[in-house]
Amino acid sequence: MLVLSRRIGEKIEIGDGITITVLRVSGKTIRLGIEAPDSVTIRRAEITVSDSWPKPPETSDADAIAFSSADAISRM
Repeated sequence: MLVLSRRIGEKIEIGDGITITVLRVSGKTIRLGIEAPDSVTIRRAEITVSDSWPKPPETSDADAIAFSSADAISRM
């Protein structure tokens, strides 16, 4: 794990096209701005895939295959 110290307005770049900016620090709370391409999914770590994505209905295998991750993301 890389640990960095940043001040308000300073940025961190990750790979191509991902930038994290420190927007505000208030007590123990830090407000971050994240810029990333549309193809990159960003979610809080406490929301796991199994908790946040709706499960397909209990039907035939063909119906379960038709349930896509795009459907789940559009419901968030």
